[in-house]
Amino acid sequence: MTFRSGFVAIVGRPNVGKSTLLNRLVGSKVAIVSPKPQTTRRRILGVTTLPHAQLLFYDTAGWHRPRALINKRMVLDTEKVIQDADVILWVVDSLAGVRLEDRALCDHLCIAKRPVCVVLNKIDRRAHVKLLPQLAELGEMLPDAEIVPVSALDGANIDELLEVIVKLLPEGPRYYDEDTITDQTERMLIEEVVREQVLLQTKEEIPYAVGVVVEKFEEREDLSVISAAIQVERKSQKGILIGAGGARIKEIGRAARLEAERILGRRVYLELFVRVDEDWTTNPRRLAEMGL
Repeated sequence: MTFRSGFVAIVGRPNVGKSTLLNRLVGSKVAIVSPKPQTTRRRILGVTTLPHAQLLFYDTAGWHRPRALINKRMVLDTEKVIQDADVILWVVDSLAGVRLEDRALCDHLCIAKRPVCVVLNKIDRRAHVKLLPQLAELGEMLPDAEIVPVSALDGANIDELLEVIVKLLPEGPRYYDEDTITDQTERMLIEEVVREQVLLQTKEEIPYAVGVVVEKFEEREDLSVISAAIQVERKSQKGILIGAGGARIKEIGRAARLEAERILGRRVYLELFVRVDEDWTTNPRRLAEMGL
């Protein structure tokens, strides 16, 4: 049997469900998820190995019109992933429909000249009869592309989507062993876990441009001792994160510790502190430290 493999870029507007889709395709949580736009900032690799194929998925930042340096870095990284990909998954939100940003991304995909599979997501929340006009519209926009309606949340049609992707992949080798699901280090995973809890628990109070850096990671028998800095732009944001009597930072730390223990498979002692750096989202060196 022919073995196929290659890189698959998952692209789309913010909040269309790209990270949820990646986690579903991989079968494990490798990307954080929150309702905030641009939750995903740097490319995240997820690996799915089948008997006849290995799919290397790259989750990317939401396609948007960049203004600040941090946003420009995110969009440039997405553009590079598109150029390097063997197959592109363009994720469209069936609840929101096709918007101007979707059309702009579609134009970019046409220029890239890569095989495209359109993923119409969130069908669990949309009457099937209402999907037909959207499927027709997407078919007109990309006549040569496969279109697969799915629910990344409950897994509907995910197996069918995997079959379509495999058909689009070139013949190739197995890049990773079959037990590998991501190339992220433990430090990177913990940084994302903490950032996820910050985004989930602060909702609209803290902007998405918050960073996390693990500054200490020590192994002591069956215990991981981790110290991480949460980086914000203003003193007022620091106060919001800490909360009255330190209540909020304690809850962020508690929830992040439980998730870290699930990922690492051992006990975790997690210490969090908040650092104010007014220029970090505009400082190229600081952005590079964050993987941007």
